[in-house]
Amino acid sequence: MTQDLFEILDHPGPPSASLGPGAVLLRGFATSRTTALLAALEQVIEQAPFRHMLTPGGLRMSVAMTNCGPLGWVSDRTGYRYTAADPQSALPWPSMPDEFRDLAQDAAAQAGFANFQPDACLINRYVPGTRLSLHQDRDERDHDAPIVSISLGLPVVFLFGGLQRADKNLRVPLMHGDVVVWGGPARLRFHGVLPLKEGHHSLLGSQRINLTFRKAG
Repeated sequence: MTQDLFEILDHPGPPSASLGPGAVLLRGFATSRTTALLAALEQVIEQAPFRHMLTPGGLRMSVAMTNCGPLGWVSDRTGYRYTAADPQSALPWPSMPDEFRDLAQDAAAQAGFANFQPDACLINRYVPGTRLSLHQDRDERDHDAPIVSISLGLPVVFLFGGLQRADKNLRVPLMHGDVVVWGGPARLRFHGVLPLKEGHHSLLGSQRINLTFRKAG
């Protein structure tokens, strides 16, 4: 079951909105830094291109992914895990750009989580029709640190559920530059993304880029 929050969360509106204890939507928090973020992103994907990983069951993920930082999240037939090296190249994942880290730390602090030290940034690329099913971020060793998720490009509907898969979901519209931070009592809440709708963004065309920062090690 979902709860439609478009009326109270859609733009324009206040600069932030609570999604429950420990969870905050920061509207447009990344917008002014878009140019620097996209330039840094280009450098990352030159070293570690997007790829469609396999699930442990052998299914091809619809979302294209890559990573930067000391650790990167990977999925294949052996399971979900973090690695220090890109399985495709056997080289370390690209360094996390300062622009990425600074924004993640600033957003975490704005949401009430000081001294966030992310060591992994999972980068997802969505095209129209791509979705992400409900899941928990629980492969990290450190569940005390928050998750910081930055949206760039086309708008999407973010599903933010409870601690059980069957709990009611909030339907949160995310626009270019929006940042969602969740931690503390919200750290293991289920979340996902509805299928991306067709559209065109002036900077990113017909795609959405999501940067998700975690303290994995």
